[in-house]
Amino acid sequence: MQEFLIWVNAAARAPPQFSSMSQHPSPFDPSALQRAVPRYTSYPTAPHFRPGFEPAAYGRWLDDIAPDAPLSLYAHIPFCDDLCWFCACRTQGARRYAPLRRYLACLEAEIAMVAAHLGPDRVIGQMHWGGGSPTILRPEDMAWLHGVLAHHFPGLRSAEFAVEIDPRDMTPERLDMLAACGMTRASIGVQDFDETVQKAIGRLQGHAMTRDVTEGLRDRGIASVNMDLLYGLPHQTCDSLTRTIEQVVALAPDRLALFGYAHVPWMAKRQKMIPEAALPGTADRTAQAALARRMLIEAGYVPVGIDHFAKPADSLARAASDGTMRRNFQGYTVDHSQALIGFGASAIGSLPQGYVQNDTVTATWQCKVEAGRLPVAKSIALTLEDRIRRDAIEQILCFFSLDLESLAARYGDFVAPLEDIVRHLRRMAPEGALTPRKGGFRIDPAWHSHARLIAAEFDAHLNEGAARHSLAV
Repeated sequence: MQEFLIWVNAAARAPPQFSSMSQHPSPFDPSALQRAVPRYTSYPTAPHFRPGFEPAAYGRWLDDIAPDAPLSLYAHIPFCDDLCWFCACRTQGARRYAPLRRYLACLEAEIAMVAAHLGPDRVIGQMHWGGGSPTILRPEDMAWLHGVLAHHFPGLRSAEFAVEIDPRDMTPERLDMLAACGMTRASIGVQDFDETVQKAIGRLQGHAMTRDVTEGLRDRGIASVNMDLLYGLPHQTCDSLTRTIEQVVALAPDRLALFGYAHVPWMAKRQKMIPEAALPGTADRTAQAALARRMLIEAGYVPVGIDHFAKPADSLARAASDGTMRRNFQGYTVDHSQALIGFGASAIGSLPQGYVQNDTVTATWQCKVEAGRLPVAKSIALTLEDRIRRDAIEQILCFFSLDLESLAARYGDFVAPLEDIVRHLRRMAPEGALTPRKGGFRIDPAWHSHARLIAAEFDAHLNEGAARHSLAV
């Protein structure tokens, strides 16, 4: 709270000049779903982070985090045994294990440098290992990395610990080690079980393999198993997606993420391997999304935000119901930590002052770390206007509503410019699409698929630069 008041008081001396409303076509237009807009796991989004952030400045940001502020940790392992063609993440193939050993040594050095600024007496809410494929690590290196993090941040021993799992490189020994390290949640990439689709995206992963890993996790006491699905993939049809969802539901994951495939070959060169002519059009993508949603709800899952589903007793479903759910770089979360600290090449951190991103090129990241420098490359400091717009966007994507009264209670009269955007949206909205609520609105369920488009109306940076995004559905 003290830090927030500092920001507000500073802003009071220099009131924000809100940008004008977007000039895009109406988000309610029937063709609007063909627009490309961000997923808003941050605001401003990563394409608007600026280069040239100095390590010393990042060090000051770390130093200024309140000593009692809870933190979350993210470790990025950007290596995979095989590169999936559909993936747009910052990853690289690893035919030999030697590059991973150098990477892990640098990861230890970066963790130590950051920890020197933060100190050991930190409450850690969550820890997440992502990739790439963290499960490419050998069991002894999993134990070593967990030990390094626990040494510098003893508070993580009571934290929720999530790991992204690739069933194709899992072994009983790796499962044993993750359980021994205290993993509490596993996130399994499925995408689609149809063999034709799998061949077109370069990821052969049978249902039996996924079932065996899921059962292995539960046999070792992992309480929460999540799965990721994609629609809009090459050769995917409603019939093939139906079969996949039936197989997934039979595995009874606790949470499901349902994403539309983002075809961005200008950014992810490997996607050029995917036959564009085989990609479903917008109408087919929309039908697939609606089908999957209906099937998952009928199977007893609670829809959470724009792209997640959870069992009713799951903590994420409860947080969506009681209004405490949040959104960050891991998607929807129950984590309320004030800072997310990212380690590894391309890792992004969210701090009270703004966002930071490490060098995305592994070799460059390693050279900086080996030279004893914090390996940050980009950042964006949050203005008061950014914070207000970020909170508005998060409300829309978490709860399909906007409560200006709650924002005004936090930010005072600085929220007033958002009222113009709300009036603008109400004028554009078809009858019944938006219901007035607490100075803002609630989106009718029939228009939930347009939530990202509605959120984009509050994005003052969307037209800046040449950033390109995925389709709205």
